Amino acid sequence: MSNLNDTILSHVNSPNYKPVKPKVIAKQLGLENADASKLKRTIKRLVKEGKLAYGPSHLVCSVLGGREESHGPNKRKNSKHVVGTFRRVQGGFGFVRPENTPATEGRDADIYIPANNAGDAANGDTVRLRLSGKKGRLGKQEGRVIDIVERATNQFVGTYFIRDGMGYVQVDGKLFTEPIYVGDPGAKGAQPDDKVVLEMVRFPSHLRDGEGVLVDILGNRGQPGVDTLSIIHEFNLPGEFDEDALENARKQAEKFDESITGRRKDLTTETVITIDPATARDFDDAISLTKNQNGHWELGVHIADVSHFVRPKSALDRMAKDRATSVYLPDRVIPMLPEVISNNLASLQPDKVRYAMTARIEFSPEGNRVDTQVFKSAIKSCRRFTYEEVDCFLADRAGWKRKLTPEVHGLVGRMHELAMLLRQRRMKRGSLELTMPELSIDLDKNGQVTGAHLEENTVSHQIIEEFMLIANEAVAEMLHDNGLIFLRRVHGAPDPRKLKALNEFVKELGLKTESLESRFALQELLETVKGDPRQHAVNYSLLRSMQRAIYSPEEEGHYALASTCYCHFTSPIRRYPDLTIHRLIDAVNRGKPPQQDLGNLLNLGDHCSEREQRATAAERELTKVKLLHFLEDKVGMELEGIVTGVESFGLFVMGTQLPAEGFVHISALSDDYYKYEKSGHVIKGFRSGNTYRLGDKVQVAVASVDVERRELDFRLLKKTGGPAIKSKKSRQGQKKSTKKGNPGSRRKPKKKRPR
Repeated sequence: MSNLNDTILSHVNSPNYKPVKPKVIAKQLGLENADASKLKRTIKRLVKEGKLAYGPSHLVCSVLGGREESHGPNKRKNSKHVVGTFRRVQGGFGFVRPENTPATEGRDADIYIPANNAGDAANGDTVRLRLSGKKGRLGKQEGRVIDIVERATNQFVGTYFIRDGMGYVQVDGKLFTEPIYVGDPGAKGAQPDDKVVLEMVRFPSHLRDGEGVLVDILGNRGQPGVDTLSIIHEFNLPGEFDEDALENARKQAEKFDESITGRRKDLTTETVITIDPATARDFDDAISLTKNQNGHWELGVHIADVSHFVRPKSALDRMAKDRATSVYLPDRVIPMLPEVISNNLASLQPDKVRYAMTARIEFSPEGNRVDTQVFKSAIKSCRRFTYEEVDCFLADRAGWKRKLTPEVHGLVGRMHELAMLLRQRRMKRGSLELTMPELSIDLDKNGQVTGAHLEENTVSHQIIEEFMLIANEAVAEMLHDNGLIFLRRVHGAPDPRKLKALNEFVKELGLKTESLESRFALQELLETVKGDPRQHAVNYSLLRSMQRAIYSPEEEGHYALASTCYCHFTSPIRRYPDLTIHRLIDAVNRGKPPQQDLGNLLNLGDHCSEREQRATAAERELTKVKLLHFLEDKVGMELEGIVTGVESFGLFVMGTQLPAEGFVHISALSDDYYKYEKSGHVIKGFRSGNTYRLGDKVQVAVASVDVERRELDFRLLKKTGGPAIKSKKSRQGQKKSTKKGNPGSRRKPKKKRPR
């Protein structure tokens, strides 16, 4: 148990302690801001473990001596009080997921909150409920919000307008249906249609309107970059680095002289290359590969040695830990580290001596991993490749002989050979390849949206992916074999009940499957729908059936990768968990007893997982907003599309050339009266017998665009075709060609891959 755990428990369990809020405890213990934030997370974990409890108004209570019998979430069976996370839906009512709910229960554990019982709770708030003892919507337990334990946020982004001489803000999205009153017009110089940030003074409820105060003006909603600023504020993404962190980075730059001393191995004479997106500015991984006389492969995965520049407890480390990840937005990157580190000192730029942490992995001719060594090194990359260049090389190897040195030409060929061997072995053990296309926005030189496309996962991407995956796995197993606890990348097995529901779903789509409880059955299902119009629906449904990958020291394994031991080692420039792995390896190599604190690692894993999820959500939301802005003046534009979702209230359609997903309400199908048939996921007309089901090809037109509410509506023009179901023979042919190295499923670029 960590010192902070002991300190908190000793303080709260002392005879003179009176229940207070976490921030008061932080003051009583004399903790600074960073430690106060850590204390808050520690208290939440102790509550989940049943060692502390929340009382009214988020007061922290002891569970000893009978002072708190009923307020902890673990007391749910014996109490009418529950603490959990609230989410409000558009109808005003909501649901609460109790704290400490097992992942296998998911929505089954949700408690229904009628609109008149929700108070002023907002999406994401931690609330305290009183259970009513009766059943509500969907047969769920019903409850009433009696206390807001913790607000998810008090700041919101919206559009300013004036009504009846008074200022209001319509908050973006669907968080609040009614505008928020912000006082006299012109406050802070706001003009109608400006995007603004407001601080909520009084949250709205079913009894009263909300009230707020303007704290920032972002600019007119149509100005370039205002949409990005809106998302940055909406998700509370990091701003500028603190001056002490920037000064720390400058001093590191002054000290760095490319000398190779101490325990660092000199690998600067080896043939080493990087492969990255064309737009990449930081290069955090490089590859070398040789084949010995005995046929064994010797792979070098060289990762930027960020730990050399970012020392524990430094200002740089403090900011990196707080950010935990870089955020990749369509028009900018919010880095985890200052650019003097991320784009210069630590970046493995070509023809420059750079410090690395090298994983030297040996394989048998069949691809069995037989040895792993990890050590500090110095390398000099001799060639920077883009993914597109490597794909061109693989299509015309002879033509590239005059463009490359013999050493580099041979290296790229060997990389392809080993990567495809490793990929084949990974698939054989049951690794799952979910095909979830990643939407990427096309921008002109002025940052204006010109269109969008789906990122393609070509063979060049697969080469780097295989080497990163095997390095992550090899390092994790090495640490595990040394009896160390560390931040793993864990991905739990899916809930059997959800897999059963998935099985029913795919049968309704006309796909023949056995029980999907086996990973190999899931693998076969994914292969069956590859290239089929139903592919998106099946992949998305399987993704929803699975748990979310997180960071944790618990030995849970990675289900999707079919790996029993896995961590993140390969991207310390943009992920803090990777940096902790590098530091642990260095401590072991130096013979220094590493810090092994399970409590701290649990807290750090929760923090890094939350930051990653926030970054992903912000990235997706801004991509959606920018695409909606692009379509805003294109009402009436016709698109070819595929039906990607069928619900009782209408159809979801994804454009094929322009990958925008919009909605067609069932009431807009004016040629007939349509009804929804759950079995088969189909909408069928009463008179005409017309049907619309998953995978149908349709032609639509843009009907309406609401950027603020993040909504795109289509008008259905006609059905142009049904699902093209591939024959078994053609699927086998596709499978065979993929093994030869042809482009496979689409996937987002390596720089964003969080597996």
